[in-house]
Amino acid sequence: MGKYRLGPLTRRYFSTNTSSVCVSEVKLTAEFTSLCSKGLLIPAFNIFRSHILSHPSLFSHLLQSCISQNSMSLGKQLHSVIITSGCSSDKFISNHLLNLYSKCGQFDAAITLFGVMPRKNIMSCNILINGYFRNGDWESARKVFDEMPERNIATWNAMVAGLIQFEFNEEGLGLFSRMHELGFLPDQFALGSVLRGCAGLRALVAGRQIHGYVRKCGFEFDLVVVSSLAHMYMKCGSLGEGERLITAMPSQNVVAWNTLLAGRAQNGYPEEVFVQYNIMKVAGFRPDKITFMSVISSCSELATLGQGQQIHTEVIKAGASSTLSVISSLISMYSRCGCLEDSLKVFLECKNGDVVCWSSMIAAYGSHGRGVEAIDLFNQMEQQEKLEANDITFLSLLYACSHCGLKEKGSEFFDLMVEKYGVKPRIEHYTCMVDLLGRYGSLEEAEALIRSMPVKADVIIWKTLLFACKIHKKAEMARRIAEEVFRLDPWDPVPYVLLSNIHASYKRWDDVSDVRKVMRERKLKKEPGVSWLEVKNQIHQFCMGDKSHPKSAEIDSYLRELTSEMKKRGYVPDIDSVLHDMDVEDKEYDLVHHSEKLAIAFGLLYTSVGTPIRVIKNLRVCSDCHVAIKYISEISNREIIVRDCSRFHHFKNGRCSCGDYW
Repeated sequence: MGKYRLGPLTRRYFSTNTSSVCVSEVKLTAEFTSLCSKGLLIPAFNIFRSHILSHPSLFSHLLQSCISQNSMSLGKQLHSVIITSGCSSDKFISNHLLNLYSKCGQFDAAITLFGVMPRKNIMSCNILINGYFRNGDWESARKVFDEMPERNIATWNAMVAGLIQFEFNEEGLGLFSRMHELGFLPDQFALGSVLRGCAGLRALVAGRQIHGYVRKCGFEFDLVVVSSLAHMYMKCGSLGEGERLITAMPSQNVVAWNTLLAGRAQNGYPEEVFVQYNIMKVAGFRPDKITFMSVISSCSELATLGQGQQIHTEVIKAGASSTLSVISSLISMYSRCGCLEDSLKVFLECKNGDVVCWSSMIAAYGSHGRGVEAIDLFNQMEQQEKLEANDITFLSLLYACSHCGLKEKGSEFFDLMVEKYGVKPRIEHYTCMVDLLGRYGSLEEAEALIRSMPVKADVIIWKTLLFACKIHKKAEMARRIAEEVFRLDPWDPVPYVLLSNIHASYKRWDDVSDVRKVMRERKLKKEPGVSWLEVKNQIHQFCMGDKSHPKSAEIDSYLRELTSEMKKRGYVPDIDSVLHDMDVEDKEYDLVHHSEKLAIAFGLLYTSVGTPIRVIKNLRVCSDCHVAIKYISEISNREIIVRDCSRFHHFKNGRCSCGDYW
């Protein structure tokens, strides 16, 4: 914009001819504001300069036009004109200048201007508060708020929304309560913010109270408020209540549909997301980036590669393929569908990716056992791209190190996160460290970390250590750790199953019986192993010993052939991994009919020769299946990709990408 300059401001009128028709000031102002609203800032200034001088408040329209066009160059020129015209002390104009610097990326200049403004008012402080939040400095925003002698509804709305944006949900709800006590009536945007805070805290009781307030205030048909209410209910697990609010709305928009899709995705109904997505399109609503993120996450959850590729095509057609949040979702989707190369392709095609995109690719490498590549990518992000890693980046790095046995590197990254980046470790970071130490065999060190960490241990971190006890067959330690899990959640079947399996591995059948008796008394059931794969855009699901599939007979026959060929090549069924007191023959039958073997056999029978087979399993792949699939990949000359509950295994030519470390 440097070549476009504003002319000098002089006291000159349109005409000195007294016979000219006088143009009313109202008409002049209307013509001037029309030009400004169209972004024609320079003509507006040059044509109406005399009128502007007579009515200095009109500078506000010019400054607003600069904000709309993100033109800091013209904005600075206007600032100079305002100073020379003697209007810089006007509060109204000064506030618009403050808003210009705050919104156009020159917040330091805004802070300086605020400091020298001779007269400030509530609006001045509100602009600064919003600017601080926009720049991630919530502490300074709070300081300005606390020092204000007087506040209005916009001040309270800005603080409540800002705190909740930074996930200080409890503080945000507390301020909302104070605001209400002082007699300020929240508008629909404040209500939307506080409902997001309730959703973040899963505070259903508080959310219901605000719902009652919404009815009293007459906002029950406001699209913004109702969508926020529905989101709150769905986040709190009350999917039905949220959906009823959406369907009861007299009219719906894309935001309402997005709330519905996100609710179903977050509550574990990914299949229904696709149904609603198709209904949304039939109803004539055009998906936006938020829509695509919910649908792509559902593809990730189900590992439906065909549907994911179709959605990717729709993303491109909709012009959303350059949106960074969508790119990050696509990277994760292809990774979770077992297509690491496609994840990398999406990542490399992204220009000016943010830290979320880089973190997504680091996580993709980690889940596929490519820890070295994950570390290399982090180094590139840090040293070449100069992007600052966040807590999610380090979580992805620690995960990658854990699944590759990179104990020393993982410890280095944990220290780097705290000491260099000042990131306060969350329970998830400590859980990753316990997983890293546990898999490596440093179980005592892992337990010491849990007992010394500054955050309260949860069920997940103790179960992580208990799982490590199972891997390394530490029976006595497992008893002690299991007690910690039972203390926190006596109704979770997982620790009972793990403890039972550890006893069974030592053939302590009496102990196994005792654990299973407790499970029966508490009516706890082990989660059954389930595997599924996508063939010709259709999901085929299998459970152990499953006979319900229409191709069950063919699958069973083919598995017998495969097992026979595997044994010729040296495969010995790992009957010790069958943790039940039964005959050897029965144990072998059980092993052959594990869900992942059924799924793989079906894939080999009903997919084209040479194509990879991608299987998803809800539990960890057992040691026997891991060995067997290596043989199957060699016999069939196929790549077999298995995603279990924690990582990917790429089986090819008799080898697995995990290097038998999982």
